[in-house]
Amino acid sequence: MEKETDLIAANHNEEHLTPEQRKREKRKITKNVYIISLGFLFLFTAFQSLQNLQSSLNKVEGLGFWSLCVIYAALILSCILVPPFAIGRLGCKWTLVFSMTGYVLYTVANYYARWWTLIPASFIIGMCAAPLWSSKCAYLTTTGIRYAELNHETQDAVVTRYFGIFFLIFQSGQIIGNLISSLVLQQGMGDTFRENARDVCGVNFCKPLPATGNKTDEYDHKLVIRLLSIYVGTGVLAVVLVIVLLDRLTGSLDRRKKQESGLNLLVATVKHLKDWRMLLVLPLTMFSGLEQAFTFGDFTQAFVTCSLGIHRVGFVMICFGATDAFFSLTLGRLTKYTGRIPIFISGAVIHYATIIVMLIWKPDYHMVWVFYVIAALLGYCDAVWQTQINAMYGVFFHDNQEPAFSNYRLWESLGFVIAFAYANYLCIISKLIILLVVLTLSLVGYFLAEYVHKIQIDQEYSLADGMVLEEASQTRS
Repeated sequence: MEKETDLIAANHNEEHLTPEQRKREKRKITKNVYIISLGFLFLFTAFQSLQNLQSSLNKVEGLGFWSLCVIYAALILSCILVPPFAIGRLGCKWTLVFSMTGYVLYTVANYYARWWTLIPASFIIGMCAAPLWSSKCAYLTTTGIRYAELNHETQDAVVTRYFGIFFLIFQSGQIIGNLISSLVLQQGMGDTFRENARDVCGVNFCKPLPATGNKTDEYDHKLVIRLLSIYVGTGVLAVVLVIVLLDRLTGSLDRRKKQESGLNLLVATVKHLKDWRMLLVLPLTMFSGLEQAFTFGDFTQAFVTCSLGIHRVGFVMICFGATDAFFSLTLGRLTKYTGRIPIFISGAVIHYATIIVMLIWKPDYHMVWVFYVIAALLGYCDAVWQTQINAMYGVFFHDNQEPAFSNYRLWESLGFVIAFAYANYLCIISKLIILLVVLTLSLVGYFLAEYVHKIQIDQEYSLADGMVLEEASQTRS
C-alpha cells in the first residue's frame, strides 16, 4: 500500500507547526499544483487539438460534431454517478490516473474514425471527464484554502491564483497541440484561400460544404496518423507524470468522499440548487459550455477551415491558446487587487464586441490577420470565464464543494451538448445570436448572485461580531 502524504493538516494542529514544517507544507502544496497542471497540459495538448479538428476531420454525416456531442452528454451522466464512486474507492490521485487513460483511448480511436469506434470512445471519455475535473477542482480548491491558512492570505486570493496558474499551464496545451497539428498537416499544402469564402464562409456558413477539389477541403490521411501518434505519446506522458510525482490528497476531504455514493451526490446536487447563488449562475455556467463549443467546433470549421483550410486551424488557434494562457495567469493575479466583478465586465464587453465582428465581417484574402485577432479575443474571453467561474464556485461554495462542482460540470456540459446538437442544423448567424442572448442573461444572473453572496457574507460578519460582543460582555460580568 502506497504511503499517503497528508497535505491537509487539521486546523487545530496548525498552531503547533514549526516554521520549517509550515514552509515544507507550503512547498509541497505548490509542487503538487504544478504537477497536476503539467499533467493536464500534456493530456489536453492532444484532446484540445483533436477537439478543434473534429468538425473538419470527420465532417461526413456530422460524425465529428456528434462525437463531441456524445462526449458532453456522457459527461452530464458522469457528473452525477462517477466522481463519488471513483474518488471514494481510488482517491483523487488515482481517479486522475484512470480518467486520463480514457482520454488516451479516445485519441487511439481516431486512428480509425468510424461511428462504431469514435462514438463508444466518446462515451468513455465523457464518463472519465467528470471525475477528472472534479478531482482537479477539489484538489486545487482544498490545497489553496490550506495554503491561505499557512501563508495568512485570503482564501479568495489564493484559490483564484491557483486556478490562474493551472489555466496558464493548461491552456498552453492549445499552443503546443495546435502548433503540432499545423506543422504536421501543412506539409505539401502551402497557402490556400477559398475563392468564394465571402459568400459561403464565416457568418454565411450554414453546413459543411461538399468536397470540390478546392485545396481547403484536402488533407493527407497519413499525416493525420502521424499527428495522432504524437498525441498518444503526450497522453501517456501525462499519465506517467501524475503516477510518479503527484502526492495523494488525504485528510478530511477524502474521508468524507469515501462515505458518499452516486445517489447521495445526486441528492446533494439537486439540493444545492436551492441555493439562490447556484440558480443565478446557471446561465453563466451554460454559457461557458456554449462559447467553448462555438470556438472549438463552429469557429474552426466555418471561419478557418472553410476559408483557409484545415492545416491553418492549428496556427489560428495558437493565438487563442496563447492569449488564453497568458490572461489565465494575469487575471488570476489581477483579481487580488480588483475583485471578480471588473474582470467579468471586461470579458463580457470584449465577447460582445467579438460576436458583433463575426456577425458583420466576411472572410477576405487581404484580411487574413482578422482570423488571428478574432481567435485572440476569444482566448481572452475564455480566460475570463474559465478562471473566474471556477474560482467563483470555489469561493461561493467552499464548504460544499462536491455538489457545487458537480453542478458546474453538469450545466457547463449541458451547454456543450446543446451547442453540438444543433451544430449541424443551424447557420452560424443563428448561433452567434444565441450567444448574444445567453451572455446577456448570464450577466444579469451573475450580478444578482454577487449581490446575494455579499448579503450572506455581511450577515456572517454581523453574527460573528455579535458573538464577540456577547463574550466580552460575559467576561466583564
